[in-house]
Amino acid sequence: MTATETARARPAYREVEVDVEVRRRQEVSDGVVTLTLADPTGADLPEWAPGAHIDLLMTPSLVRQYSLCGDTANRAEWQVGVLLDPNSRGGSQFVHDKLHEGSTVRIRGPRNHFPLVGSPRYLFIAGGIGITPLIPMIAAAEAAGAQWRLLYGGRTRSSMAFVDSLQRYGDRVTVCARDAQDGANFRANLSSALADPGENTLVYCCGPEGLLTAVEDACKTWPPGSLHIERFSAKAIEEPSPGALETFEVECQRSGVTLTVPPDKSIYQVCEEAGVDVLGSCMEGVCGTCECDVLDGEPDHRDSVLNDAEKARNDVMMTCVSRSRSERLVLDL
Repeated sequence: MTATETARARPAYREVEVDVEVRRRQEVSDGVVTLTLADPTGADLPEWAPGAHIDLLMTPSLVRQYSLCGDTANRAEWQVGVLLDPNSRGGSQFVHDKLHEGSTVRIRGPRNHFPLVGSPRYLFIAGGIGITPLIPMIAAAEAAGAQWRLLYGGRTRSSMAFVDSLQRYGDRVTVCARDAQDGANFRANLSSALADPGENTLVYCCGPEGLLTAVEDACKTWPPGSLHIERFSAKAIEEPSPGALETFEVECQRSGVTLTVPPDKSIYQVCEEAGVDVLGSCMEGVCGTCECDVLDGEPDHRDSVLNDAEKARNDVMMTCVSRSRSERLVLDL
């Protein structure tokens, strides 16, 4: 059993899809801007909790997910931080080039697959723009009187968002930039912090895949449920998955139709083509938008959202990437 196998309670939110205005735009580090978003009518936005993210629907075919990183108590505004990715597939480039103060953009959400579980102690680990979901988590831990530490690594100090505002927490925050004298200390600090399981300590980590893999490996000796991670991109999976069927049936119970899923199409694609009401975004098994309830059958989970315990329960699945181990799946669609 690995450290990510216990179930996480996911907050249920009132999701909305609405046009919001960019009320403020601020460059918080080299290559990172924050957008403060508000309903132009002045209406409150839905409540959210640390770890939540929203979709930015920039064009009909360009939808990206960004973590909320502002004040959870501020219902009038949402804030996201966006890194200009040199290998951008269009999302971050659009944000940096097109979304200025006064611009309007459609948003959908919030939803949370990375919730902060109550604990007396936390170890937060961020790599680069992975700091964004941890900012409200740190504020919540501080407000709850929990003990916490943050290890924050990045390419250069000038590229690391929110470094200045984190200074108020003193030596609980360790910042290691690769271009600085202490740059080599990040891996050493990481190894030291994770060498022995911390008593009643939860680890929250977000960042590039190399960091997440290293943290997962280091936490294998920690108690189950200690580690919580969020990925930017899909985790590599073995091909083919043992026990997975190439072709299978999906019964969409609420729609009253049964569909055949061939090897070259996803459940999501087949449902959408048949006119079944499905919602999706990333198509990589990362964002959780297409999550649906499994009423019968055994899914072949191929997403990067559910942890091992949640996959073992087989009560939900991500239809954009996951397949089936049984001849028929019955889904709440």
